[in-house]
Amino acid sequence: MRIKGRVISKGVAEGVAIVSRKKFSFLGDVDVETGIVIAEDSDILGESIADKVFVFPTGRGSTVGTYVLLRMKKKGTAPKAIINVETEPIIAVGAIIAGIPLMDKLEVNPLETIKSGDIVRVNALEGWVEVHGDRKD
Repeated sequence: MRIKGRVISKGVAEGVAIVSRKKFSFLGDVDVETGIVIAEDSDILGESIADKVFVFPTGRGSTVGTYVLLRMKKKGTAPKAIINVETEPIIAVGAIIAGIPLMDKLEVNPLETIKSGDIVRVNALEGWVEVHGDRKD
């Protein structure tokens, strides 16, 4: 299934999806050293976003999150790509400076279409996301 959307940060990536239904902040919600979610109120607490296609509704919180995402990219613990329902500026700037493909405003709600474990290809050059039924556990 191919879904069109808005490109925020250009690039192409493919990987296993991890989906959270909660707003996310890169400052305080994730361990920068490991990429593991540490926010007690998260629905993906204890799971890694490193090297995954990270799908979540929108960001929340501190402008420092922009630099945390860049630091994660340098350490190899950042997501391969990000998909939001609607991206807020902190996440947008972080993805752009870190070179992480980011899309939002898909034709369908990604929280209803993409499941954790799905293989997702983000083409943030041409403006589409492809979801494969295959799942990797």
